[in-house]
Amino acid sequence: MIRKMIEIDQEKCDGCGQCTIACAEGALELIDGKATLVADLYCDGLGACIGECPQGALTIMEREADPFDEEAVEQRLTAEEQKSAPTLACGCPSSSAVALNPACAGSGKIQGSGGRTSSLGHFPVKLQLLGPGAPFLMGADLVLLADCTAACYPDLHSELLPGKAVAMGCPKLDDLEAHIRRLTEIIEHSALKSLTVAHMEVPCCSGFVHAAKEALKRSGKALPLNRIEIGRDGKVLARERTEAA
Repeated sequence: MIRKMIEIDQEKCDGCGQCTIACAEGALELIDGKATLVADLYCDGLGACIGECPQGALTIMEREADPFDEEAVEQRLTAEEQKSAPTLACGCPSSSAVALNPACAGSGKIQGSGGRTSSLGHFPVKLQLLGPGAPFLMGADLVLLADCTAACYPDLHSELLPGKAVAMGCPKLDDLEAHIRRLTEIIEHSALKSLTVAHMEVPCCSGFVHAAKEALKRSGKALPLNRIEIGRDGKVLARERTEAA
C-alpha cells in the first residue's frame, strides 16, 4: 500500500539518537552510528520524531510500504522490555557485580603501579551490565559517562569518580533506547541523589544528555541533573546544573 513513512537522510544524520527517543513505537534504532528504520510495519508515519532531529535529517514521504501493525509494535516493545538480565563479558550473571574495597587501609582508593590511585568504587561499569538493585547504586550520586570521556579527561579519577557510582556507554554506537530503559530502571529503584552526564564535545555524544532527561521523565523522579562537556584535548568546556530535572 502507499502511505506516509519516515525517510532518513543518512548523510545528514550524525547519530545523536534523539529521534529514537521520540519514536514511541520503537521503529528507529541506531545502527552503525546512524538512525535506521527497523521495519515499515513499526512506523505509523505520523512523524513525531521529526521535530527532535537537530540536523533536519528526517522527513515524511509517501511510498509503498507494509501497513502499520500496532500488534507487532506491542510485541516488539514487550520483547525489548523482557530481555534477559545482563551478563558480564566473561559470561557471569549481573549478580556478580561487586563493590570494590580499598586495597590500602584508610586510603579509600585502590592503589596501582607508580603510586597512582583508582577511585572506582564498583564493577561492572557498563550501563547495560548494571543491575538496578545493585547495593552500590542505592542512594548514590551517579555519573553517566560517555566512553571516550574516560580516555580524554585526565582528572577522571581525581574529580568525577570519588564517592560516586559510574555507568558507561556510547550514545552513538550503542542501543540508546536500551540505555534509556536501563537508566530509568536504576532511577526508579535506587533512590539516586543526583545524576551527572559527562560527554565529549562532538554532537553525537550529547545523546547521553537527552537519554538522561528522557529517563528522568519516564521515571517520574526529580533529581539534580548536571552536565559536563569535555573537549578532545581533555579540557572542561562547559558545566551546567539543573535542580529538578
